[in-house]
Amino acid sequence: MFDLGGAEKTLKKRNTMSISKEEVMKVANLARLELSLEEAESMTGQLSTILGYVAKLDEIDCRDIAPTTHVLAIENAFRADEMKPSLSQQEALANAPLQNGEAFVVPRII
Repeated sequence: MFDLGGAEKTLKKRNTMSISKEEVMKVANLARLELSLEEAESMTGQLSTILGYVAKLDEIDCRDIAPTTHVLAIENAFRADEMKPSLSQQEALANAPLQNGEAFVVPRII
């Protein structure tokens, strides 16, 4: 279980998965988002609905289910490393819009 900084305990105390408009505004402030009152009310309803679906997941008994990372049993999804021929410096620079004979020339950023 993740530590939600007391939010999980607050939700369990309420015995419901909902969120207040003040909590939405606090999270928006932490995320540096400006929400109008209408947006905050809309988000409050939407997030409460989402948290309601999450609460339904708590009802599922999954003690005997092993954690998985993939739907299918995959041992190694990566291919073996193999040496292959690569482009020479001249071939790599051949179609460059700007180059100096040794490297690509790009605009200075700093």
